[in-house]
Amino acid sequence: MSAVALSLDNKVALITGGSRGIGAAAVRLFHQAGARVAFSYRSARAAAEALASECGGSELCRAIPQDLATPDDGRTLVAATVQAFGRLDILVVNHGVWPPDDVPIATMSDAQWHNTLSINLDSVFGLIQASVSQMQQQTPSDGQSSLVLVSSTAGQRGEAFHADYAASKGAIISMTKGLATELAPRGIRVNCVAPGWVNTEMSAPAMADPALRSRAMATIPLGRIADPTEIAGPILFLCTPLAGFMTGEIVNVNGGAVLVG
Repeated sequence: MSAVALSLDNKVALITGGSRGIGAAAVRLFHQAGARVAFSYRSARAAAEALASECGGSELCRAIPQDLATPDDGRTLVAATVQAFGRLDILVVNHGVWPPDDVPIATMSDAQWHNTLSINLDSVFGLIQASVSQMQQQTPSDGQSSLVLVSSTAGQRGEAFHADYAASKGAIISMTKGLATELAPRGIRVNCVAPGWVNTEMSAPAMADPALRSRAMATIPLGRIADPTEIAGPILFLCTPLAGFMTGEIVNVNGGAVLVG
């Protein structure tokens, strides 16, 4: 019996926020599946360069330094990817910020609100706009291109004291649904992965607080937080031919958390 292959041969993928956490796990899996991969990082240069080297070096994997806080930032990153590899077949929007401190809406600053939405939403607009333009100009490698946007359980059911983050991730879900119907006739599938708690640097401060960790665990039927690879795996699947009839879907990867509370 032959194995079922999750193949991305002849594909070029751009993964944002790829130097650590879910993004780094996705870079490794996409490389293993045969894609050439570009990924962005903001400040973790050593980790990014080590990951690119691990995944085959500049011919197969490129680490691109790029802030992502404006639409132009997103467009610049797409242009750098196309310059490196000549095309773009897959965009994985993984980057984002989650301010860890609980902040009531009555006292949340304009600066925090604007910073979260700039990174989590404004840059995504530029990334998607430029990626779709590029995908429509080129000959598809297998008849389909893919966008995968990473949301959160906070985007589905809200998150008290994190209204900025919940609003941005809820918008990602709505974008997925709207873009799926808009872009399907053009051979571009759009799906979303919505993780819950994941063992990453972003969640580390909350997980280090015994009270917060206990509160989080009480909402997860599987009784643990995810490993980044357990989120990267579904992202990979959505970009393969095995998911060729899926678009506009919100894939929950949260240990059952959305069923509780």
